[in-house]
Amino acid sequence: MRRPRVGKSTHTARHHRKVSTAVRTLRRAIEQCQELVFVADTNGAIQYANPACEILTGYSTQELLERSLDQIAVELPEGRPWRFLRDRAIQAGVYRGGLGIRCKNGTVAELDHAITVVRDPHTHATSLVCTALGVAVQRELPAKLERPHAMDAMGALASGVAHDFNNLLMVIGAYAEMAMTNVPVEHAVRRNLQEILLAVRRASDLTRRLLMIGRRRTVGRELVSINWIIEDTAAMLSRIMEEDIELRVSLGKNVGMVRADAGQIEQVLLNLAVNARDAMPHGGQLLIETQSVQLGESFARKHPGILTGEHVLLKVSDSGHGMTPGQLTHIFDPYYTTKAPGKGTGLGLAIVHSAVQQNAGCISVESKLGAGTSFMVYLPIEAPVGKKPSASLHEEPNMPCGHEALLIVEDAEALTRPTAEYLSSLGYKVSSAVDGEDALRLLERNPEIDLILVDVVMPHMSGPAFAERVASRWPHIQILFASGHAEDVVLRKGMITLQKNFLQKPFSLKTLAVEIHNILHEPAPARAAAAAAGR
Repeated sequence: MRRPRVGKSTHTARHHRKVSTAVRTLRRAIEQCQELVFVADTNGAIQYANPACEILTGYSTQELLERSLDQIAVELPEGRPWRFLRDRAIQAGVYRGGLGIRCKNGTVAELDHAITVVRDPHTHATSLVCTALGVAVQRELPAKLERPHAMDAMGALASGVAHDFNNLLMVIGAYAEMAMTNVPVEHAVRRNLQEILLAVRRASDLTRRLLMIGRRRTVGRELVSINWIIEDTAAMLSRIMEEDIELRVSLGKNVGMVRADAGQIEQVLLNLAVNARDAMPHGGQLLIETQSVQLGESFARKHPGILTGEHVLLKVSDSGHGMTPGQLTHIFDPYYTTKAPGKGTGLGLAIVHSAVQQNAGCISVESKLGAGTSFMVYLPIEAPVGKKPSASLHEEPNMPCGHEALLIVEDAEALTRPTAEYLSSLGYKVSSAVDGEDALRLLERNPEIDLILVDVVMPHMSGPAFAERVASRWPHIQILFASGHAEDVVLRKGMITLQKNFLQKPFSLKTLAVEIHNILHEPAPARAAAAAAGR
């Protein structure tokens, strides 16, 4: 029996898939490589830099792409200038030696590097690939001034971990949501599935805190109640307290709502509580209280930037060892700590001070040696207290359905499958692509797509770059962006705003369905405005 012949087109498709997989693997290997990898043109203008370059130099990828090696390469003692090394590399095809790179904080990193020349078919040099390993850093600045660079490196690591973690949470939450649609309301398993979804929500909050390490986050301010935040955090606070510390909470009645980032306010509360705990090594009492206060002109003069009017006062008091007047003058300075060596970083209260200011508030402190410490956080009230939303996860009685054609562009197949299955169950015609190039080929064959859900950070082509290509060819197609990366990473990829047509992972499938329905059914002028805001 003859085996069926495989056509040339099949072989070609397989070859393209293998090449695409190989390229993705190569890119991931370079991104995760501990050695520095630069790609520059023959004049030294940097065209690519892997994350290791960010960590060592302190510059973001975008900042590196705006520079040339002429600007950041320095001649080491008894070394050669950059242009000499470049000329030698072009002449010989490869050059190995020592090179100094001036980091963002002013220090010079000494590199053991190799420059390899990339040539076109006519043997003309087109670009230079520089791989390097850090040998030493010339510490020209005080150690404290180098610490922000370490925080940037921690932030880069936290962002990468958070991205992968958010994708995993999306997969877990998506399958739990889909299972709930097939389980009767009275079934015992339904409660278990609800607990899974609540755990996903709590894990998502943990990720938000992780992204605060070494990063200046875009503050997502909304109307929140300080009392609700304290109630939701009380169990966590009790767990981090020692057994000999009594935790008391006194919440004022009818305390109004403030416009703030709930995650940052929770971080403020946790940092103040931990600081109080450490001030009571032999036990004591921690009191957290809230009340409404009216701030007048005299208070505003003493605290520049604060507005007069009604505010929420969040007060965190301990019965610990207290502080001297000299210590109080530096308490919010970065890296200043009254704790024993190795017991504190000196960053906790600096983060608290920054977070309070970013949320239009102010913070003050009162303390006396041997008589405890009180921190007072003031945030302006913007609305009367409302009804606290329920923490339970009930299904909406009528999920919005549709018949439109959707395209999911996502390189994580484990996430694409449940998302496509769920949207198909609502009546949509769903197709998928693994990256921007794959999606463009699909659109060439089938341009009758109404909306594309696209990840912002993808291999080969970023989400915003892909959206520009789509808009130029198929202007009728709507774009909905999604990402599990930190806000600053997303904005560096070309997003102008995250306020419209953007979902931060992890989000629920119900949230996705509602967002898709709203975009597809909003008036045409609103669509145009949203598209302009997204890019």
